[in-house]
Formats: sequence, structure tokens, C-alpha cells
Amino acid sequence: MNKRIRLVIGVLPLLLLACGKGPGPSTASTEPAATSASAAKPAPTKAKLPGLQVTTLEGAQWDLAAQRGKWVVVNYWATWCGPCIQEMPELSALAAMRAHISVIGLAYDEASVEELQAFLRDRPVTYPIARIDIYEPPADFGAPRGLPTTWLIAPDGKLARKYTGPLTARMLEEDIAAFGGPKAG
Repeated sequence: MNKRIRLVIGVLPLLLLACGKGPGPSTASTEPAATSASAAKPAPTKAKLPGLQVTTLEGAQWDLAAQRGKWVVVNYWATWCGPCIQEMPELSALAAMRAHISVIGLAYDEASVEELQAFLRDRPVTYPIARIDIYEPPADFGAPRGLPTTWLIAPDGKLARKYTGPLTARMLEEDIAAFGGPKAG
């Protein structure tokens, strides 16, 4: 019986985070980028940069490598995820108002392209959206443990931070400034 209780207690926060009653924008979990290998291992000569090449719902090709020089926000979301839908206007405003920030929405959803396009007609965004195969997500980003999940990629292409749970434009701008990027004005 104790094992069952511990299992429920251990899994409950993940279930709550998975697009339901999870933490609000001010308490989104953040994970700093991985640090370099331990001193016992030789340091690699070049850190592996995450790659992402997708086709947007409009049929355009989007490549993370082509975004070098900008801060990039890679956001996993779904049509059934309330917190995802709530943060979309913030991400849209961020993409529209900050030339140094690029946003890509990855629909981690079983909805068809046509269903996603219909959804976005009611909730338009200024940034591109691509549909992701939930059974074969992009290798460098993998399957999210909860939605929304967001990655902040630095202008040099390296992972700066990973967020699990909803976030705000202000949180992203504060982190960008903390990592040496421009401060929000």
C-alpha cells in the first residue's frame, strides 16, 4: 500500500502539469541548460547545437540553424491544452514586437493540418506553427513531459533554458536579459 501511495504522490505533479491545474506563469519550472561534461571526461571541441527543421502549416520550411543571431523560442503546445492556449497571445506579441526574438510553435497534437489551421483561424498568432508527429518528435527536442514545454535557444544556437509549464513574455525577456541579451524596455 505504501508503494502505491508513493507512486501516486510521485506521478501526481506530472499529471497536474500536463495541461491542467499546473503552476501558473510565475511558477513555471525552468531547467538551466546542461553544463559541460565533468572534469574526468575531455571537453568536446564543439558543443552540439540542437537542430530543428520543420514544415509550417503554410508549407514553408523552417530551420533553427537559419535563426542564428536571434533568440529563439521553441514552444510545444496542443489544441486541448488550456495553459498552452493562454500563453499563445503572449508569445505572439513577443514575436511581433521584438526583432531579436524568433518564435516557432510546435503542435504536439494528433489533430490534422486542416484541424490545426481551423483552430488557428479562431486564435491567430504572428509566429509560424508546425505539426509534430507525437510518435516521432524532433530528436533534439524529444517528447515533452508536460505541456506547454518551451526551449529558449541563444543567438549562438545553444540551449539557454528549458521551461515546463506556462510562461509569459516577461519571463522570457527577463531570462534573455539575464543571459546577456537586450533588456526589455
